[in-house]
Amino acid sequence: MAYKSEDTPLKPLKWYKSLAGKKERLEAGAFLVEGERAVRQIAGNNPDAILEVLSTDEAPSFCGIYPYRHITGEQLRSITSTTTPQGIIAVVSIPTEIYSNVLPGNPGSRILLLEGVQDPGNVGSLIRTAVAFGFSGVIMSQKCADPLSPKVVQSTAGTILSLWIRRTNDYLSLARSLQNRGHSIVSTSLDGEEDPSYLHKADKLLLALGNEASGLSRDILELADYRLKIAIKDKAESLNVAACGAICMYLSR
Repeated sequence: MAYKSEDTPLKPLKWYKSLAGKKERLEAGAFLVEGERAVRQIAGNNPDAILEVLSTDEAPSFCGIYPYRHITGEQLRSITSTTTPQGIIAVVSIPTEIYSNVLPGNPGSRILLLEGVQDPGNVGSLIRTAVAFGFSGVIMSQKCADPLSPKVVQSTAGTILSLWIRRTNDYLSLARSLQNRGHSIVSTSLDGEEDPSYLHKADKLLLALGNEASGLSRDILELADYRLKIAIKDKAESLNVAACGAICMYLSR
């Protein structure tokens, strides 16, 4: 049985709505996750991260250990940014080092680097795909969409806490540090080689993807150990960055 709202002080609805803004999220130390599937995944993989659950129905059984607040459908729509919200949201604590420039002690052997990927749907899809193909973490430049913004979180489908994330202006320094530790940097480039075998030959991989319009900067391209071009038919000028990333991550297995 979930702890009812009367067991904890009620926050005004505008407090939850304010978590759509980065400043407000940082001040609160929390962000929102919407939808039963996504909340269930967070509860299963990161149970201590959930601070509170709000629902238009009785709280699902997996939410029984969390403070619970019943709200109306109209109240839920006033909080979330989606046109047709899914009936349940969780208030989730922000990972402590997500905006730092310090790598985890054990960063893992497969890491994704995003430089200037600005579309929230692309960022969320790439995070979700990285989790699906066993990547340990994602490094993001400051010009990327904020990983905890509502549209990014929604696009991750509950996987947002399933790997480590670093969003920082020092992303190039982190890339160099990983390269010094033995990670091979593979960058996608229209001027690269069409042989993807390098992706799965590397014992440790840092896969770099760039801005939707301009691609990767000269800095990361010059740092790369290998530049990869995904071969496509002439009738298509290029691939969406999320599609390109999915292909590369699949081939890196």
